[in-house]
Amino acid sequence: MLGIAIAFAAACCWGFSDFAAGLFSRRLPVLGVLFFVEGAGLVTLLVVIAIVAPPFPDTGQALAAAAAGTAGVVALGLFYRALSIGSMSVVAPIAATGAVVPVVVGIVRGDRVTVLIGAGLLVAFVGILLASREAEEEAERSPATRLSVLLALGAALGFGLFFTGYDRAAPGGVLWAAALARCAAVPLVTIAVLATRTRLPRGRDALGLSGVGQLDCASTALYALAATKADLVVVAVVGSLYPVVTVVLARTILKERMRTVQGIGVAAALAGVVLVSLGSA
Repeated sequence: MLGIAIAFAAACCWGFSDFAAGLFSRRLPVLGVLFFVEGAGLVTLLVVIAIVAPPFPDTGQALAAAAAGTAGVVALGLFYRALSIGSMSVVAPIAATGAVVPVVVGIVRGDRVTVLIGAGLLVAFVGILLASREAEEEAERSPATRLSVLLALGAALGFGLFFTGYDRAAPGGVLWAAALARCAAVPLVTIAVLATRTRLPRGRDALGLSGVGQLDCASTALYALAATKADLVVVAVVGSLYPVVTVVLARTILKERMRTVQGIGVAAALAGVVLVSLGSA
């Protein structure tokens, strides 16, 4: 039960950070947003590690963290771009379908799935898919909408690989898992920024993005901790519910239109979390 609570906290942090990053990405270069989000989190993690001095993980765990970070930063770049040109209420739930990757991996490797957990997983996935549906006529009128959906699907695959690698890295220590993931991601983003001569945000934008980075950092650390307390199948699905937060914020603050089927999807996703929680108690 503790693992589920921690994973849900991670989902909430991700939902808030994704919404904020999505807003910044609508008026700032995506690479600049990504640089500050990833870089600020890395600085904080390294400071905490210097103070706490946790033992370094083994080679396999360190490589898994680096691989997860690489997949994650590519996914995040695609995701931020999709948020900048599409509807957050649609993009976020589509990206969350990446949870299917670690779920399949977890089942293949023998994670226990009770009837309630199975029902919860099914309901949560159906909810995510319903929340991502969009009026066909709107998609036909807007090439940007179609592109945002394709980018979100690419992000989903990347997030799925990130979750899978992170589960392998987490037992080596939450702090090191999060830090090593960013140690792999930040150089890639830096190279991309230099290669494209992207102008980095300054002033209040830089400060705000640094704050988003801390929230994103907290979410990844919480997810790594949750992965040590519960099965990958459960943690991945609960953690993937972050779009519920993003959709609600987009609806409340940006006044984005949510179709009835999307509202049903959000409710179903939450119901799935309850079923998974009861099945794991």
